[in-house]
Amino acid sequence: MSLPSNASPGITGASIFKNRDWKKLLPISPAFLFLGFFFVYPVIILLGLSLVDDSGSLSLEHYVHLFEKAVYMKVLLITLKIAAWTTLFALLAGYPIAYLLSTTNSNTRNSLIIWVLMPFWTSFLVRTFAWMVLLGRHGALNDLLFALDLIDVPVRLLYNFTGVMIGMVHALMPLCILTMLSVMENIDRNLVSAASTLGARGGQSFWRVYFPLSIPGVAAGGMLVFITALGFFITPALLGGARDTMIVQVIIFQIQEVLNWGFAGAIAMLLLVSVLIIFTLYDQLIGLSTLSGESTQGRKKGLIGRFGARVGSIIVNFLGNACERFGMLMDLILRPKAGSARKSMGRLPLWIVSMTILAFLCIPAFFVIPVSFTEEAFLGWPPRGFSLQWYEQVLQSDAWAAAASRSFIVASASALLGMSIGVPAAFFLVRRQFFGKAAVFAFLVSPIIMPNIIIAVALFYLYAKLGLVGTNLGLILGHTILAIPYVVITVMAILKNYDHRLDQAAWTLGANKWQTLTRITLPLMSAGLIASFMFAFIISFDELTISLFVTGGEVTTLPKKMWDDSLMNVSPVLAAVAALLLAFMTLFILLTEYIRRRGTGDEL
Repeated sequence: MSLPSNASPGITGASIFKNRDWKKLLPISPAFLFLGFFFVYPVIILLGLSLVDDSGSLSLEHYVHLFEKAVYMKVLLITLKIAAWTTLFALLAGYPIAYLLSTTNSNTRNSLIIWVLMPFWTSFLVRTFAWMVLLGRHGALNDLLFALDLIDVPVRLLYNFTGVMIGMVHALMPLCILTMLSVMENIDRNLVSAASTLGARGGQSFWRVYFPLSIPGVAAGGMLVFITALGFFITPALLGGARDTMIVQVIIFQIQEVLNWGFAGAIAMLLLVSVLIIFTLYDQLIGLSTLSGESTQGRKKGLIGRFGARVGSIIVNFLGNACERFGMLMDLILRPKAGSARKSMGRLPLWIVSMTILAFLCIPAFFVIPVSFTEEAFLGWPPRGFSLQWYEQVLQSDAWAAAASRSFIVASASALLGMSIGVPAAFFLVRRQFFGKAAVFAFLVSPIIMPNIIIAVALFYLYAKLGLVGTNLGLILGHTILAIPYVVITVMAILKNYDHRLDQAAWTLGANKWQTLTRITLPLMSAGLIASFMFAFIISFDELTISLFVTGGEVTTLPKKMWDDSLMNVSPVLAAVAALLLAFMTLFILLTEYIRRRGTGDEL
C-alpha cells in the first residue's frame, strides 16, 4: 500500500524494535489486541475443530466427507455465482447514482444520499418480507402488469434466482454506492473539462478520463458487495428456492440441527479459503489500499496486475471509441440543434436512470407504511381499511420495548468502542511509514473478508467458555468486530484528503500534539467522524447473524425479535415496527446531519 502524500515519515519497523520505542505503537495496539482475542482466536478454534474427530484425535475425516459428496462443492459454486451476479448488478445500477452524487452540488448530494440510505433505515427482515408481498403471484407488481395488459398469467418472481437477485441487490447497492462515491468525490472535474476542450466528446472524455480514475472505487465497492453477499442466508432462504441454497445455510444447519461443529468448521474453512483466494487476486489486480479510497497509480503490480491493467485498458479504449462513433452519429442526426440546448439535456438521461434506481431502493420502505395501518391480520397488498391496532400492540409491549432499547444501547456502545479503537489505528496507518503496512491494513479489515456466520459461530464457542452468551457485553464486543473495519476505512479516506500542513502550522505556533489533535485535527474532521459513527451504528443496529448465536435465547435485539416473530407469524406488527424504525432512523440521520453542518459552519 502506497504512502499517502500527507503522511509523515514517522518510524520504520526496524527502528521500532531497535530503539524499543513501544509508545509509538500505542495507537495500533488496542485494535490488534481486540481483534486478536475476539476475532482471530475464536476463528482459529472453530477451524481447528475441523481437524479433530469425535474422540479429539487429529483427523481429516470431516474434509474427506466434505469432498466425497459433490453437493457441498455445488452449493459453494451456487454461492459464488449468486455473489458474483449480485456484485455485477449492484455495480451497474449503483454507478450512475454514485456518478450523479459526485458531480452535483453539495445540497443536492446531501438530499439524494438520504434516499440512498433509505434501505438501511428499514429492517432487513421487513424489506425481505415486503419483497415477498410485492413479488408474489398476486402481489403489487403482478397486479400492475395485469392492469397494463402486459401479461396474461402471473410472472413467477419468487422462490427462484430472480427473487434472490432482487432482494440481495436491493440490500447491498447502498454499500456499493457509498464506497464508489468516496473515490469519485476526489476526482478532479477539471480533467474531464480539459479533455472536452481538446476535442473529446462527452462520452469519450468520460470513458477515457473519468472512468479509469473511478476504477479503484468500482473495485472496492464490488469487493465489499461480493464478500458481504457470500455471508447472506436470510434473503436466499425467504426469496429463493432449493436451487438457490447458500453455503451459510448449510453451516447453520450443521450447527443448529445436527450439532456437528467439526463438519461445520470444515465447510467454513472451504468458504474461507475461497474468499482468501479471491481477495489475493483482488490485491494483485487492484490492491487492498483501494478499500480506503486510495488510487492505484504508482503501485507496483505483478504479472496478474499487469495483465488485468492491460485488459482494462483495452476495454476502456473500446468504450471510448464506441462513444466517439456514437457522438458522430448523433451530430449527423441533431445537426440543426443548438449545441447549448443539447448540452443542457445531456444529464437528463442520467437523472432519469438515477431516479428510477432510487425508486427501486425506496419501494420496500414506502410499502411498509400503508401496510402497517391495515385492519387485516396478515401482510398483503393493497391494505384493507385503516387501523392503529398494530402500533398499539407494539407500543404497549414490554418485549418490543426491551428489544428496541437493547438494540439502541448495543449499537451506540459498539459504535463508540469501534471509533475508539478504529480511529487511532487509521491515524497510525495514514501518518506512519513502516514495513508491513499493507499487512497491518489487511488484518484490520479482515472481519470484512470473513463471512459473518463464521464470526458468529466462533464467538458463540468462545463465549460459552467465558460466560458471555446472552449478555449485552457479548453483543457489544461482537458488533464492534464488524464496526472496526468500516471505521478504519472511512477515517483513512478522510485523512487521505486532510491537509497535514495545518497541524504543522499549529506546532510552529506552540501547540503540542494533543492540543493540535483536539483543537485542529478532530474539529476539521468532525463531519467525517460523524459519518463514520453513523455507519458503525447502523451496521450494529440492523445486525442479525451474530445476535442469533450469542444471545442464547436469553436476551434479544430488535432484529432478532423480528426474526423470531416472523418464524411464527408474518403479521402487520412487523410492518408497524418497521415504520417506527424508519421514523426513528430518519430523525437520527437528520439530527446527525444537523450536528455535522453546525460543526462545519454550513447553513441548513
